[in-house]
Amino acid sequence: MNSNISDKQVEPSLAPLLAEIRACKACAAHLPLGPNPVVQASNRARLVIAGQAPGLAVHKSGKPFDDPSGARLRQWMGIDMEDFYNPLKVNIIPMGFCYPGRNKNGGDCPPRPECRALWHDKLFASLPEQSLILVIGAYAQRYHLGSLRKASLTETVRNWEAYGPVYVPLPHPSPRNIGWLKRNPWFDRDVVPMLRRKVADILGREGAAV
Repeated sequence: MNSNISDKQVEPSLAPLLAEIRACKACAAHLPLGPNPVVQASNRARLVIAGQAPGLAVHKSGKPFDDPSGARLRQWMGIDMEDFYNPLKVNIIPMGFCYPGRNKNGGDCPPRPECRALWHDKLFASLPEQSLILVIGAYAQRYHLGSLRKASLTETVRNWEAYGPVYVPLPHPSPRNIGWLKRNPWFDRDVVPMLRRKVADILGREGAAV
């Protein structure tokens, strides 16, 4: 969250729930570096970034998408860091609030399931109707799109028009997905321009910064 804006300034009624989330230690025994929940939310923002879980850099900084994945996501969205980290404009609500550690292949482990069970329904119920939800990765798509998602992430993203006007399914912007982006040039050609238009419209700007 923007360090100059407190939860109480953003939305007093949401502050207690955010405080509970940030104090959560429900799955501490399963987190190799311990709990450090990362979330940015207000009930004034109409744009939601629904991701997977913080990476190591985000665990250390406490700032969502404070890594190369965030740089690529902002480039896809066509917005700058000031808008991205403004909780009055953007909610950032991953499926797992804490860094889950590394798997045997060198990637991050899946988001811990405790967050969904304890917090997600409660948090989304506390927010107003959202205008645009960017659903990043398979875990977020399973929660937000449910049975509407396709057999694979690729097909879900390729059929993005089926989930409008609220949802836009996206691959994860991780550097580990460079191969996916190269194999699917339609994403940069078709999806990214659409995404920038939608984000610019939600933020009430005539154009988006690239």
